[in-house]
Amino acid sequence: MSNFTELTQYLDSLAGRFGIPGCDCVVTVDGKLIYRHSAGFRDEEKQIPVTSNDTYWIYSATKLFTCTAALQLMEQGRLSLSDPVSKYLPEFGRLTVCNDDGTISFVEENLTIHHLMTMTGGLDYDLERPALRKAIYSGCERTRELVATLAVDPLRFRPGEHFLYSLCHDVLGAVIEVVSGMSLSDYVRRSITEPLGMTDTTFHPSEDQLNRLATQYAHLDGNGTHKPVGQTNKFRFSEIYDSGGAGLLSTVDDYIRLATALALGGVSPEGVRILSRESVDLMKTPALDQVQLADYLARSPAAKGYSYGLGVRVLTEPLPSGVPVGEFGWDGAAGAYVLIDTENRLALFYAQQVCNSYITYQYLHPELRDTLYRCIGR
Repeated sequence: MSNFTELTQYLDSLAGRFGIPGCDCVVTVDGKLIYRHSAGFRDEEKQIPVTSNDTYWIYSATKLFTCTAALQLMEQGRLSLSDPVSKYLPEFGRLTVCNDDGTISFVEENLTIHHLMTMTGGLDYDLERPALRKAIYSGCERTRELVATLAVDPLRFRPGEHFLYSLCHDVLGAVIEVVSGMSLSDYVRRSITEPLGMTDTTFHPSEDQLNRLATQYAHLDGNGTHKPVGQTNKFRFSEIYDSGGAGLLSTVDDYIRLATALALGGVSPEGVRILSRESVDLMKTPALDQVQLADYLARSPAAKGYSYGLGVRVLTEPLPSGVPVGEFGWDGAAGAYVLIDTENRLALFYAQQVCNSYITYQYLHPELRDTLYRCIGR
């Protein structure tokens, strides 16, 4: 019998321990809601409590939607991991790379869909890339136009040489647009969010959804000191840009629907299948070689025991708290965190709205994960 007293106490402690003004968390097992708790304030200054109706920028937790969309197209035979990106985005057939000595060379290797999904493509997360900024300043707004600029500036390394967290999934979003013949936002809506009954997950929030947006804060130090920083999402390069890497707004009640479907092998509790079990297994299969894995582990001490699959962290070593090998998910720049466990048919989604928070990823998320497993007795 699960006892969630410890998890509730943990969530209630986050304001004092880590300077998290407010948070919301939900857990499902076998497709059923077994736990829900929120703590703190949606707006700390106005003392407005967190509610289940609050919206959040989920930032990189968007990546699970984009990779799910790509896997759907693979199941339909319209896309393959081995496909060159240039098959769909021709400008990516003329790439250059910055060598260790500072010289620039043409890239002979193909950048592939596999490279995009595994963050081994040689791109970075520099939002000040010259070609990108030039395009934005000149008035380019559409996803396809802006993603094309990412092929202009040199790669950090040749495709496949290393792992580097990057704008790869924004490029993947543009590929999805070309393959599907519709915008990424329309594809995600028609193929994922609408079938799963998700009504508050969108690249283009309505006025009502923005009015429900939890106040966005940023940590100023490692002690949890924080301040409001405005409500914008810097990864949305324009109002009509669909960032496959970080562009979605959602609610906790909405996001758990995707996480639950993946935990159940790709099918919702209502019987709506969005992915085959084989595709879910592929998503959570470790995909990095030893050099790439060393790059991944160097990102954070909290990455110990994990590798990276198709857009998700994947646990490769069992943890003392009972977390099984194969647990997978990801997080977001304001602290969103998704955990998916197909062995126990378990899903968790946690949301907060605090950026620049090293302590969130180093301490809060791992502690949240371990507390969950102690509570369910796995």
